[in-house]
Amino acid sequence: MQLRPNQRLKLDDTDDKLFYAYPRFVTHVDEGFIQQLTDLYRDRLKPNTRIFDMMSSWVSHLPEEMQFDHVEGHGLNAEELARNACLNHYFVQNLNENPQLPLPDEDFDAVLNCVSVQYVQYPEAVFSEIYRILKPGGVAIISFSNRMFFEKAIQAWREASEAARVELVKEYFASVPGFTTAEVIASKSTLPNFFQWLGAAGGDPFYAVIAYRN
Repeated sequence: MQLRPNQRLKLDDTDDKLFYAYPRFVTHVDEGFIQQLTDLYRDRLKPNTRIFDMMSSWVSHLPEEMQFDHVEGHGLNAEELARNACLNHYFVQNLNENPQLPLPDEDFDAVLNCVSVQYVQYPEAVFSEIYRILKPGGVAIISFSNRMFFEKAIQAWREASEAARVELVKEYFASVPGFTTAEVIASKSTLPNFFQWLGAAGGDPFYAVIAYRN
C-alpha cells in the first residue's frame, strides 16, 4: 500500500502545530462512541501493562478501574496532554514532519489512536513505528467516527466513504509485514444524516480497526 502524493494533501497545508496551538478541552465524539471505545479497551487491554496513546489529548477514555504500569501520551498540544490524568508521561511531536517515535523497540503492550488517524500523511511510516514499539503479541487499536477537522484530514480520507475509510486503515496495517490480519468492529449510526450533522446524541458511528504484532 502506497498513497499517491495527492492523496496525502490537506486543504490547510499550514504547519499543524499552528492549528493545534490552542487547547480544545472538548470531546470530538458523542457519549455513545466514548462508551463503546472504553468497553473495547476494557475487553482488549490488560492491567499492569504499558500503553502508548498516540495523537492523544486531555482524555484517553481508558477504563477507570484498570491500572496500568505506564501510559505514555503523545500529541500536538502540551496543555491538553498535561490535563490528561491517565498519562504518566507525554511528549509533543508532529508525526507529519517526523514519524520516528523517540521510544524503544518492543516496549509497549498496546498502541491506541482515537479519532486522529485521518490526519496522518505518511501512514506507512507511522504504522511501521507502531509495529516497532509493540511487544510481540501487542495490540494496536485505531478508532474513528465520521467527524474530523475537514481542512486537516488527508484527501484519501476526505473523499472516501465510511466503508472505504475502514478499508484504508486495514491497508495501513497490511502495509507492514508482521501484523495480524486486521479485525474490524463497526457500529453504524441509525440516525438520518441530517441529525448526525447536527450532532444529535447517538449519532456518531463507531469504527475500530484492530491488529496484533505477530
